[in-house]
Amino acid sequence: MIKEQRKAKAKAIAVKLAYVILLLLTYTLGYLVASYPSSSPYPPLSHTSAPSIVQLANLPNQLDHFRVTTHCADRPVQPGLVRQTILDRVFNSTSPYQDFPPPHVRGRLRPKRIKGWGSNGAVFENLIRKVKPRTIIEVGTFLGASAIHMANLTRQLGLQTQILCIDDFRGWPGFRDRFRDISMVNGDVLLLHQFMQNVVSVNFTDSVLPVPFSTGSVLDKLCEWGIFGDLIEVDAGHDFNSAWSDINRAYRILRPGGVLFGHDYFTAAADRGVKRAVTLFARVHNLKIRIDGQHWVMDPA
Repeated sequence: MIKEQRKAKAKAIAVKLAYVILLLLTYTLGYLVASYPSSSPYPPLSHTSAPSIVQLANLPNQLDHFRVTTHCADRPVQPGLVRQTILDRVFNSTSPYQDFPPPHVRGRLRPKRIKGWGSNGAVFENLIRKVKPRTIIEVGTFLGASAIHMANLTRQLGLQTQILCIDDFRGWPGFRDRFRDISMVNGDVLLLHQFMQNVVSVNFTDSVLPVPFSTGSVLDKLCEWGIFGDLIEVDAGHDFNSAWSDINRAYRILRPGGVLFGHDYFTAAADRGVKRAVTLFARVHNLKIRIDGQHWVMDPA
């Protein structure tokens, strides 16, 4: 009996000793980990409170791919020189409307094919009356419906406004299922040519100028060249990544007192990517989102 009691007591002591050793090992390991210098360039998140939007934006996630490093020109191009600057740098100092249309597409274009979404909303007149822009930059233009509407508004208000339309004019895979009247030549859809024909048909060739490359590359170049917008509309890719990239790049070339706005805040396309990008950008930069019809408008908080 005494022998069994001694065994039980020894076993209890052994268990307690094991717990003590485990506790010491855990404490030692925690101390070593805490004191070891971290190689992460990102600030640690607090464990006592929810992470802020700024902290989340600094995490090594997909947002890192859109940190813009292009250096903007120190001196902006004067509004009256914006058109000629684009002609010199993009079109070899010659208007793209000269001798338009070229013979190989002449018979393939509609006299006028103006189509858009939300292109005649009240937001355009509201902002143009408020800002009185000398330079408007449209990011995503398709067939030019909203650009033509804005050109008409600026003319009615007696403004000397240059409108730059940034688009690669390739459409999207399968878009010709809905726009079969837009011709294709050797795999090249004629969106740019039809856009230009639309501009010619309403006699706005002096105020509406296409810049036919990807939105990101053009916005970076405008930044480098010193071309800034008084009014910038973002209405290109509707997924989060595209919208986030365009909004960030467009904001960098917005003149002081200018307005950034866009379309598709309410659409469910691409998992509401535009809304998520706009909302995150506004939080990061302490801006307010104002709704005007179908459009979002960025205002200082």
